[in-house]
Amino acid sequence: MKIISRKWLYAAASRAVKTVAQTAVASIGTSAIISEVNWQFVLSASLLSGILSILTSLAGIPEAK
Repeated sequence: MKIISRKWLYAAASRAVKTVAQTAVASIGTSAIISEVNWQFVLSASLLSGILSILTSLAGIPEAK
């Protein structure tokens, strides 16, 4: 059984992009003023969430079956 197919890759990437965007919005939203946003934290938290999303997708993506 082939684990990583074109369909799987598309579904995993789509999920990862959504997760990164949600994390960025949540991280930015915790600052009271836009000038107080810790952009390094936003970037690192968003990148980590994207990596974790891809790793979670390795367990299986229902829509890629």
